[in-house]
Amino acid sequence: MALDEKKAAEPMTPVEQEVPLLKRAITLYLIIIFKIIKGSLFLTLSIVVYALSDNNLPVEFQRLMEFLRIHPGNRFFQMLAEKVGNITETQMVHAAVGTCIYSMFSLIEGTGMAFRAGWAGWMAIGESAFFIPLECRELLKHFSWYMFAVMLCNVVIVWYLFKYKDILFHHHHHHPKPVSK
Repeated sequence: MALDEKKAAEPMTPVEQEVPLLKRAITLYLIIIFKIIKGSLFLTLSIVVYALSDNNLPVEFQRLMEFLRIHPGNRFFQMLAEKVGNITETQMVHAAVGTCIYSMFSLIEGTGMAFRAGWAGWMAIGESAFFIPLECRELLKHFSWYMFAVMLCNVVIVWYLFKYKDILFHHHHHHPKPVSK
């Protein structure tokens, strides 16, 4: 008899019966990937904003417009240039720090959920649920399909993690003492 057949024919020991196997959760993996990518993008943005904080922003903006070959007479970009000219170095540093802190939430959530930590699931539920009312308010003011998609993603994340939290994040494995013969 092959080893696999012999193993399958033997009854499971109490220890093997007690230890549940973690099931694959593709939706959880997608949420983890989403959180880690989002956190990485915001961390990169915070570094860029901080690096630009002591630069002459109107000059940098003008260079960017030339590089992108955007007509300087475009009204939208004229208004944007005026707003960029009013930003102070302190405001840039505060924006960089705030963005960095926000990025850490997503990175910590994603990493914690990858290790199936229950606190990370609750953290992701809380963070995603926090933004739903804000997104609803924004949609009521100015509807956009992008904002609708973001809100829908947050609703799905909250629903999925809350509904399956006990299955996805169970770390209370009871390992009984081996039975002596």
